[in-house]
Amino acid sequence: MGTYDVIVAGGGHNGLVAAAYLAGAGRRVLVLERYDHVGGLAISARAFPGVDVRLSRYSYLVSLLPTQIVRDLGLDLELRRRRYASYTPKGDTGLLVDNEDAGRTAASFANVTGGAADHQAWQDFYSLTERVARALAPTLLEPLRTPAEIERLVGAEAWRDLFARPIGETVGERFRDDTVRGVVLTDALIGTFADPATDLLANRCFLYHVIGDGTGEWNVPVGGMGAVSGALEAAARQAGAEIRTGAEIVGISPAGEVTFVADDGEHTVNGGHVLVNLPPAVLDRVLGRPATVPEGAQLKVNMVLTRLPRLKDTSVDPRAAFSGTFHINEGRDQLARAHAQAARGEIPELPPAEVYCHSLTDSSILGPDLRGRAETMTLFGLHLPARLFRKNPDKSRKIALAATFASINSVLAEPIEDCLLQAPDGTPCVEVKTPVDLEKDAGLPGGHIFHTDLSWPYAEESGWGVETEHERILICGASARRGGGVSGIGGHNAAMAVLKR
Repeated sequence: MGTYDVIVAGGGHNGLVAAAYLAGAGRRVLVLERYDHVGGLAISARAFPGVDVRLSRYSYLVSLLPTQIVRDLGLDLELRRRRYASYTPKGDTGLLVDNEDAGRTAASFANVTGGAADHQAWQDFYSLTERVARALAPTLLEPLRTPAEIERLVGAEAWRDLFARPIGETVGERFRDDTVRGVVLTDALIGTFADPATDLLANRCFLYHVIGDGTGEWNVPVGGMGAVSGALEAAARQAGAEIRTGAEIVGISPAGEVTFVADDGEHTVNGGHVLVNLPPAVLDRVLGRPATVPEGAQLKVNMVLTRLPRLKDTSVDPRAAFSGTFHINEGRDQLARAHAQAARGEIPELPPAEVYCHSLTDSSILGPDLRGRAETMTLFGLHLPARLFRKNPDKSRKIALAATFASINSVLAEPIEDCLLQAPDGTPCVEVKTPVDLEKDAGLPGGHIFHTDLSWPYAEESGWGVETEHERILICGASARRGGGVSGIGGHNAAMAVLKR
């Protein structure tokens, strides 16, 4: 039986972060990953045969990854800022938020909302979230603070409006225009099936989308998400961690024994600590106890286009509109209607969604023959929970895609289908992933991209937010308190919990 100081169960990005820190501190570390590659959902892939495009297949932007982790691990990684934050069509016009032209943004607000009030409210609100981000982000890499400590840190106004009452109430009070309200609320709903008018789960989701690295900016990883995992793998290996792929974990004991199956049979290794980068439902299974399956709520559509679609708003360049986040039928009332339909068990008639085009900021993901002749488009649909796809996954996937295409076409000047690149075999370059697909293809119970519902970034109990009832077993993945998203925070905090013991 092999013996290690630490065994990392799961080679996703958090597991690699933990391995790099621990191996760099002199610990003997083994990472076990069931796939033939590491990276989890932070990978790039050639999704369409014969098409030389490396798509960020699952996760696609980086915000929560702290600069401290990048610096500590010496990661060879470039993250590019997007000039345009977002564009939201509204009739024959649209709301453009330009990070580098405040005057243009103000004029766009006035055009869409009919006055200056919502633009001022927007500036005031995001000034508040920026202050919260600067205060809260550093605490994510420290031992947990209590709710009272966080309240004192962020201030009474922020605590009331972002933590204590539903974010939908706050947005409803601060903004008048339905479109603007929806733009704000989408950050509370990514991968989360919740009613922001009543459910504080939406607040938790919102916080994780606006506090990243103290700025809340969502940046483009040059080379795609695979570049993030590639840099982390290189750091872990260079530090001395042993990484074994093709090793499926089938058992973990509280004593630190880990059993895995590989091509050459079943093996058992022993660790002083076991850091678990697996969803809680999977950990329950390998511990031999009943599991509760969470529910993811999203539709991911990867596309390659021959050109960007035309907009109804001819005053805006499609390259500007699609290089930021392009909002589709995401007004507050549209979001509420879609949530109600999904809660009744119906695929929303016009699913809210948002898209962006990675290749507009980073063309390196396109093969040489496609640069200048193709663009990537990533679509993320909201309010599409796993329950809608359980009974008949294939039929429901087709219905959801058709509804989503109808939704995006309703805000364009031409059908998105007319812009799709065809693969050499004649099929359009469209890849669709429902929560049920993620459960089957990526091993995520319920297709939940955060492994479980997001937690508040604080707790009454002390510790790092990674502890379990078993002293040797720690959580190092997205389900750690303050986990979720491509952040490495769960991996960092699990490593610190081991090193501080």
